[in-house]
Amino acid sequence: MNLDPIRLPRPEKDGGKSVLASLWARRTVREISAKRLPLQTLSNLLWAAGGVNRRRAAFDRSGRTAGSASNSQEIDLYVAMPEGVFLYQAQTHQLTPVAAGDFRALASRNGSTSAPVHIFYVADVSRFWQGAGQPDPHIGDPEVQKSYCYVDTGLMAQNVALFAASQGLAAWFHNCDRETAGHAFKLKPNQRVLFAQSVGMKAR
Repeated sequence: MNLDPIRLPRPEKDGGKSVLASLWARRTVREISAKRLPLQTLSNLLWAAGGVNRRRAAFDRSGRTAGSASNSQEIDLYVAMPEGVFLYQAQTHQLTPVAAGDFRALASRNGSTSAPVHIFYVADVSRFWQGAGQPDPHIGDPEVQKSYCYVDTGLMAQNVALFAASQGLAAWFHNCDRETAGHAFKLKPNQRVLFAQSVGMKAR
């Protein structure tokens, strides 16, 4: 089966509950319906996780909806859906095919997750810039990089959780089969799968 890129509709700027109302509603919901999300909802979801919200920000890079260390933007979103796995391209706001087939079971160690969307957070440590003008002299330290990757993933995952709460969706942030997912997604040696997040409509 061949996969085509998915051009996502422009993310919406209005709709859903307020930030305060979403914070009151935020919770982990593990019972997720297998029903597919509308394309506009998927678009808004991925933009909320790590989309571009301004073209110029720190270090002459675009700005994202979730911050990252020295604006490194080192966390990629690999999106597993029934037909295959896609890489979210924030700059063009589209999904690029990675692997055809249903890899959603890799989002759960027991292989039981059937939500329509599973976001795998993948760190690429080669993006930590260490050149002249870098404000953090320790950014080359692997332990420091690890801490940044975890914090930056958490920022993105919370954006997803708040978006889900604002829309009445279910969201569950959890561990995953990191090693198998890394092979399935054909990751490079400098890339690491960290966590996964399942999103969809509430099952009940």
